[in-house]
Amino acid sequence: MNKKLLINAALCLFITSAAMAQDSEAFKKIKDEGLNHSKVMETAFYLTDVSGPRLSNSPGLQRAQAWAAQQMKTYGLQNVKLEPWGKFGKGWEIEKYYAAMTSPYYHNIIASPKAWTPSTNGLVKSEIVLLKIDSLSDLNQYKGKLKDKIVLSETSNALETSFKSDGTRYTDEELADMAKPQEAGAGGRAPRDASFMERYRKLRELRDQTSAFLKEEGVTLVLTYARGIHGTFFTSNGASYAEDAPSVLPELEMGSEDFLRLQRLLKAGIKVAFEADIKTKFFDKDLTGYNVIGEIPGSDPKLKDEVVMIGGHLDSWHAATGATDNAAGCAVMMEAMRVLKASGLKPSRTVRVALWSSEEQGLFGSRNYVLQHFGNPKTMELKPEQNKLVAYYNLDNGTGKIRGVYLQGNEAAGPIFADWLKPFNAMGASAITPRNTGGTDHLSFDALGIPGFQFIQDGMEYFSRTHHSNEDTFDRLSEDDLKQAATIVASFVYNTSEMKTPFPRKELPKAQ
Repeated sequence: MNKKLLINAALCLFITSAAMAQDSEAFKKIKDEGLNHSKVMETAFYLTDVSGPRLSNSPGLQRAQAWAAQQMKTYGLQNVKLEPWGKFGKGWEIEKYYAAMTSPYYHNIIASPKAWTPSTNGLVKSEIVLLKIDSLSDLNQYKGKLKDKIVLSETSNALETSFKSDGTRYTDEELADMAKPQEAGAGGRAPRDASFMERYRKLRELRDQTSAFLKEEGVTLVLTYARGIHGTFFTSNGASYAEDAPSVLPELEMGSEDFLRLQRLLKAGIKVAFEADIKTKFFDKDLTGYNVIGEIPGSDPKLKDEVVMIGGHLDSWHAATGATDNAAGCAVMMEAMRVLKASGLKPSRTVRVALWSSEEQGLFGSRNYVLQHFGNPKTMELKPEQNKLVAYYNLDNGTGKIRGVYLQGNEAAGPIFADWLKPFNAMGASAITPRNTGGTDHLSFDALGIPGFQFIQDGMEYFSRTHHSNEDTFDRLSEDDLKQAATIVASFVYNTSEMKTPFPRKELPKAQ
C-alpha cells in the first residue's frame, strides 16, 4: 500500500470509528430489527416457492420482479421501478415434463428439459439408440437409421464415492489464510494455450455438426448426461435465447445415475424403451430485460445526491427455484432496506437497492445499468453519476453467513471494513482479504473504478449441491445465516451513508 493510501485509510478509520461510537444507538436498532423481527425468510418464500423458477425473461422472473417492486413500496422505499436495461431475448418455461424408461421395466427419470429447447409435440416413444461419436466420420454409420428415434450419446464418466461433506463452513485457519496477500499468479486460471483452444474449437465443431445431423435425420429427443450425483444434477441451456436463434431438437438433461443405468443396459445389448412428453413455451412479445430498483432518499441536503448501492441478481436457472442462487442474496438485500426503514433511521446519503436480471447469461443487467448511469468501461468515458456512487455491495454466494469482505484490490478500504465488522466478530464475521473474487455483479462496478465489493460467505452446499441444480430450493436456505447477513449489510450501508470523508477508491482502470 502506498503512503497516500495508508494516510487516507487511517484518517477514514479514525473518523468512522468516532461516528460508530457516537451512533451506537443506530447499531442497536439495526441489530434488534434484523435479528429479532426478521422478514428475510418470508421474502425468500415469495421469491422462490411462490414465483417459481426465474430464468431470464420468463414468467417466473416477471412474477418475482413485480412482487419485489410492490414489496419495496410497502417498506416505504421511493422511486421503485422496473428499469429497462436493453434487449435480452426470448423468455422460456417448462409447461409440462414427463420421462420414463418403460422396458426392460418401468423407471421414472430424474431430468429436466434444457433451457430454450422445444417441445416434443406430444408423447414420443422409441427404443433408445446409443451413439458413439468421437469424430465427424462416425456420423456416417447412423445415416438413415435415426428417424423418430430417441438417442443417447455414450459418455466415459463414472461415479465415485465421496467422503467429503456436502456442506462446509470456513475454518478460522482458512479465513486467516485468505487475509494473506496472494502470491503473483496464484489462484488464477492457467493460461489457455493454442493447443487447448484448438481442441476446444474441434469439440465445438463436432458438437454443432452432430446436432445438425441428428436434426436432419429426424431424431425426436436427445438424452444428455448432466454433472452431479445422488439425484442432484446441474443444469444448463441447450439453445440460444436470441430472437433469431436456429431451431434445435428437444433435449433432456438427465441425472447421472439414470443416464449411466441406461448406458450400461444399452452397451450390454439389452433393448431399452423410453417415452417422454415435454411441453415448453417461448415468450417473445417483450424482449427487453429489466432490473428492479428502489431507494431510501438521503436526508442530508449536502450528501443526498451521493448514493450507496446494494444488490444481487434475481434471475435463476430453471430446474429448481433458485433459492441459494440467488434468491438468498436478493432477500438479504431487500431485508437490509426493510431493516433501515423499520428502524426509523434516516441515512444521510441515498441508499439504492438493485435486483439484477440476466446475470447468469453474462452480468447483463448490472453491466448495462453501469453503462447507462455511470460510463463505458471500454472507453472509460465517465458520467457525472460515477463520482456520486460511494460504494456498491453485492451478495451472490449462497445462503451462508457473511464471514468478511473481498477488498477487490482496494486495500485502503480494509481498515474501514475491519472496524465495521467488529460488532459482528462474535457472529463469525471478521475476515478481510485483499483478494479479488469474480463471477458476479460487483465486477460491473469495479470495471468502471467504482468501489464494488462481494462479501465472503460460508460455502454451505453451494457448489456441491445447489448451484444451478435441481436441488436449489427454499429448504436449502439457512434462516440464521440470512438474518446475520441482512443485519451486517444494513449496518455496512448505514455506516457508508454516514461517512464524513470520501470512500477510498483505486486508480481508474484503463480503457479496455
